[in-house]
Amino acid sequence: MPPLRVCISGALGAVGQHLIRGVHDAPDLVLVAAVARRGVGTDVGGSVRITDDLAAALDSGVDVVVDYTHPSVIHEHIALAFERGIGIVIGTTGLADADFDEIDAAARAAGVGAATGNMAITAALLQHLGKIAAAHVPHWEVIEYGGATKPDVPSGTARELAELLGRVQRPVVDLASGDLYGPAEARGAVFGGAHVHSIRLPGSSPSVEVVFGLPGQRLRISYDMQSDSSIFVDGSLLAARRVVGHVGLVRGLDSLLFA
Repeated sequence: MPPLRVCISGALGAVGQHLIRGVHDAPDLVLVAAVARRGVGTDVGGSVRITDDLAAALDSGVDVVVDYTHPSVIHEHIALAFERGIGIVIGTTGLADADFDEIDAAARAAGVGAATGNMAITAALLQHLGKIAAAHVPHWEVIEYGGATKPDVPSGTARELAELLGRVQRPVVDLASGDLYGPAEARGAVFGGAHVHSIRLPGSSPSVEVVFGLPGQRLRISYDMQSDSSIFVDGSLLAARRVVGHVGLVRGLDSLLFA
């Protein structure tokens, strides 16, 4: 079987550079295109040079594109891939339930596959174990941490976790906002029916925690990301292999690991 032909979008970003090395090291993958806003013409190996034209890159014989760019351009990138019948792995954060429903419908219309979510293996396990717990414990909330300058609240991982667990069972909330004394915002934003709390402080590494509670007992499941962006490589490349031949959107690496 010939190797899978991969395009990396966001190739010079923190994750993209690790992905390029990961593709070069994989015997069943070949890098045929690399796209970035800067560094046009930079040689990334195997006769592949950086381009800033994703449409042209996708026309060079691509089987799947792995995108780690920005929420402001991801919809355009998805549309370009689907127009050409190319599957996509969406590592870019900032999307919500409504976006995913739209992407799923577009992927099915195009007859191609897509995958999204935090591609770190331990983050996938957080989602998987969280789904199991959410089926049995009706009370839960999400807490996530980030550095002081992290602008997206909540993080994409926390938001998707809340939405995915909410599809298993929407959490019971004993006190409605009208029953509270004080500003309702103190309880956090609501996603998937659950309260999600974002903490932004210097010295904080990205972390997501889901806390389940029953009378007299509590369960905490957490995922902590250290400073190395290479943690997303194995999951992203696994997703790239799986979306080829799939139709529709797969949400969460855990859905691929435990299919």
